[in-house]
Amino acid sequence: MADNRNRNRGASTWVVTGAGLGVLTLNSGLAIYRAGGDDPASVVFVAGSYLALLLLFGCLRAYERAAPGSPARERARRAVWPLTALLTVAFAWKVAALMPWPVAAVVWGLAMATTIGGFFALFVQG
Repeated sequence: MADNRNRNRGASTWVVTGAGLGVLTLNSGLAIYRAGGDDPASVVFVAGSYLALLLLFGCLRAYERAAPGSPARERARRAVWPLTALLTVAFAWKVAALMPWPVAAVVWGLAMATTIGGFFALFVQG
């Protein structure tokens, strides 16, 4: 009986994950379509962010599936920080460009604090 519950939970997790990735793909495709040829920088930003998110999700999945202490788990852990740092800096860049300079300074400060905090959490304390 417990085996059936675990199997059903895995199926529902797969459905939710697939739906989330489907929404992400649709949203990214619509953003690229709306930018069209008018704003190539936005197309590159959306495509790059989408690719980085897919890579991040793949690394997180590999981390969860790998045995504790295995080299595969360590490789996945080491790939997570650069991807999260890339996404944090990219989104901060876009948001800060729309804000007055005092708010942009706060956005950049928070982005740097998040990136440095992630490094410490993954490599110094982990």
